[in-house]
Order: sequence, then structure tokens, then C-alpha cells
Amino acid sequence: MRHELLLGEWVITSDNSGGIGEKPMDFVKAPDAVTAKFAARVALLEQWAANSEPEAVLIHNFSGEEQWQRYVEGIEELLAETGTENVQFSGSSETNIETLQSGIAVTMLGKRKEDVSIKSLEWFVYGVPLTGEDVLLKTHQLADLKKLSDARASRLIERLWPVGSKGIGYEAKRLLGEEIHSDHSINMNASAGPSTCVLIGVRGGNRNRLAEHFGRYIYPIHS
Repeated sequence: MRHELLLGEWVITSDNSGGIGEKPMDFVKAPDAVTAKFAARVALLEQWAANSEPEAVLIHNFSGEEQWQRYVEGIEELLAETGTENVQFSGSSETNIETLQSGIAVTMLGKRKEDVSIKSLEWFVYGVPLTGEDVLLKTHQLADLKKLSDARASRLIERLWPVGSKGIGYEAKRLLGEEIHSDHSINMNASAGPSTCVLIGVRGGNRNRLAEHFGRYIYPIHS
């Protein structure tokens, strides 16, 4: 379950990953850089959900010293893809005990900007809820963070909200305060793992531009 912490204008977001990586006893085999990239993906989306841009990244590395640089490279790749600049890195690694499984947490710190009211927007799901190996095998169905970054910059979308393990329906109700439905064939209760889909809020005049910008995986939702 994801959480965020608001301290005045400061926004602190975090995500973690355990048993996913390159160690022999990991449950899901994935390159360490990819594991870190997906953990950072969730933390970055939560920054954007709070209308914030990250200024610092903290890496909590429980995997070992040799994994540190691969984790940094994965996060740097994500930041470069989304045009997120001038972010400082810090953190620590477990070097005293050799762990049998991979473990990483990524925390981002940023400053919040003025929000647009969620009630004035129309809401859509972008991307498909995926978990486990499907996240690596069906990358074309994931919400593309570069497209989201560009859409935020151009004001095609006004707000976004990441979907996690409890599904679209849960997050939509948490955001909008009411039960939400879709007339399309998308599972409202399935886990979206590392935020493979997001809720996006747009002004009515922009709804017809969404498919052109984001592609086919756009689903309107309503109460």
C-alpha cells in the first residue's frame, strides 16, 4: 500500500521492492536496474499526484554494495526519460550481512505546487493493471511516464493519481470520494503492481486529444 507525507510545501513519497532482482532466491527475476526503476516509478508518480517535482532521491539498499550502482543507473534512466532534472542522490547500503534476496526502497523529496480542483475535471484510466512478470512482458500496456510528463507540461492533463495493489476502483474512490465504474473491459479491482496504470484528470476540451497522445489504453470512468 502506498503512502505519501505532506509537510507544508514538502512532499515525501516512497516505494519498496523485496524478492525481486538478480539474487538466486528472488521470487521474480529481473535486472537490478529495472527493479530500481519501477520502485522509483511509483515514488515519482506519487510526487506528480501531489503536484510536486522531486529534488532528492534516497536509496535504501538491502541487497549489497555491488547492487548500488545498478540501482542508481535504473533510477537515473527513469528521470532522464521523464525529463526530471537536478535531482540529488543519497542513501545507504547493507554491507555487513549478505542477504539472500534483493531489497530496495526509494524515497523522493519534492516541493508541492498549487493544485487544480479534482471535481472540475473528467477522469480516465491510462494503462492496464499488471503484476509480476507481466510488468516485464507487456510493457506496451504500461502507462508511459514520458507521455505523462509531456502531458503535464503541455497541460493536456491537469492531475494524475497512481493506481497500486488495491486496484483502480479503490484508488478512484479514495481520490473522488464515490464508487467509480467503467463501461470498458478493464478490471477495476485487479492489482496494478508498480502503478502500471494511473488515473488522469483532464478539462473537458482536451478529452478528444487523449487517444492521439496516449494511444489505445485510455478508459473513461464515471460514478
